[in-house]
Amino acid sequence: MSNRKTVLVTGAAVNIGACIAETLAKDGYNIIVNDIIPEEKAANTLEKCQSHGVEAIYIKGNVSSYSDCEAVVNAGIEKFGGIYALINNAGIRRDGLLMRMTEEQFDQVIAVNLKSVYNMSKFVVPHMVKAKEGRIVSISSIVGVSGNAGQVNYSASKAGIIGFTKSLAKEVGSRGITVNAIAPGYIMTDMTDSLSDSLKEDYMARIALKTFGKAQDVADAVSFLVGDKASYITAHVLSVDGGMSG
Repeated sequence: MSNRKTVLVTGAAVNIGACIAETLAKDGYNIIVNDIIPEEKAANTLEKCQSHGVEAIYIKGNVSSYSDCEAVVNAGIEKFGGIYALINNAGIRRDGLLMRMTEEQFDQVIAVNLKSVYNMSKFVVPHMVKAKEGRIVSISSIVGVSGNAGQVNYSASKAGIIGFTKSLAKEVGSRGITVNAIAPGYIMTDMTDSLSDSLKEDYMARIALKTFGKAQDVADAVSFLVGDKASYITAHVLSVDGGMSG
């Protein structure tokens, strides 16, 4: 059992999740990297985290599976003795206009993006309550606030995270646990690279800073909300969007 505080990051093998994991490792937290990809593909993230002198382990698990999430949390508790912070980062997109969207496309996005937040929180919160401290940060999206054509499933899942966050914050605040969400705008990742040039141009026109965000911008916001300086911030949605929603 380590004396360092431990953070569980879902979808942490690549992209924004990997950046969040390494940033929190720099902050001195032990890291549980959770994802569904093979461990060898997550090795780079683990190595980067471990290079900062902390312990980092990979626990494979599907966040849309209730039983998988229970197993991930139990394994993390067994290894480190506790989980101080949960970062609900895992997410997918299955875009399409409603008239063409299949039931499977809708259900997959809700399961991975929203039900996962319930699943992980359900099993982590009792340990935080017992410890009388904890941080939960969930990655929503600016489209969860504003909506976006062709993304009714994605927007609904991200809006659901906001409602979940505000409600849970009121349930557990008296136990020393803060619950917040981050709403990124256009962040450069493999997921956003697949968007059409016309859509990218439309996004750029709406961004006050006239530049797309980086994974590090989101990771830095997570670092703040997990840290001591955010101890009196809860039930909050922090936009990281370059003024896109302003």
